[in-house]
Amino acid sequence: MKKDQLLTRRAALLAGAGAVGAAATAGVLTAVTGDAPARSGPAAGAQARRPSAYRLQPLTGYGPPRAAPRRTLVRREPLLRVSGRGRAMVLTFDDGPDPRYTPDILDTLAEYDVRAMFFVCGEKAADSRELLARMADEGHVVGNHTWSHPLLTRLTRRQIRREMERTSDVVEDACGERPEWFRAPYGAWNRATFQIGAELGMEPLAWTVDTLDWTTPGTRSIVKRVENGAAPGVVVLSHDAGGDRSQSVRALRRYLPGLLDSGYRVTVPRRHYA
Repeated sequence: MKKDQLLTRRAALLAGAGAVGAAATAGVLTAVTGDAPARSGPAAGAQARRPSAYRLQPLTGYGPPRAAPRRTLVRREPLLRVSGRGRAMVLTFDDGPDPRYTPDILDTLAEYDVRAMFFVCGEKAADSRELLARMADEGHVVGNHTWSHPLLTRLTRRQIRREMERTSDVVEDACGERPEWFRAPYGAWNRATFQIGAELGMEPLAWTVDTLDWTTPGTRSIVKRVENGAAPGVVVLSHDAGGDRSQSVRALRRYLPGLLDSGYRVTVPRRHYA
């Protein structure tokens, strides 16, 4: 074989190796960023090649780098407000889901294209998984409100963990991922609750404005409490289960358009991992 032919063959081999390396690099970028790499079409007049049935598999240790595990800090008190630009506030609903009231609340939120947080109890969620799936599908945050709504400060660590884990299992089964937020029933927190919640990857969220809707004070009273307490960063507590919540449903229909007309942005918080 002549010298110039050898050089031509060597150049072709090097060019082929470079193409494989470029393809491997593009695959890593896709895995990390989630964006598909741009593909250029075949040159004019050239026919597109069929993909080979044989695919090179990367050797162990040469795949995309794994992200470091996310860590949740152990807090000493629950979060009461949310940070964000502008007049952002959060609506939360506890104790559900309840097929009598939760769908109406979801319908109202959907009508105004608003996202909220639902802190669900596992024993109720287990019988209404389709409602949990709808919450997730429509962009709402599904949080953990324990299994049976007990006073956590009177339970052992093992019992607290059981209450939280069972609920997280139901949420994951219905929504595809475990909850990242939890709320203690009655707002009763202690050191064990914060520690176990963090071990399960959840942040504790309390509230700033309590509508007291669980006392059934009347629709007008609930509306007034939300309107008077509205402010940037506040978290509003309401309920979609645990009793007759028809007042809560009607109140949401009244105060939500007013909040939006006043320039408030009703949204959900984002997690900040250590």
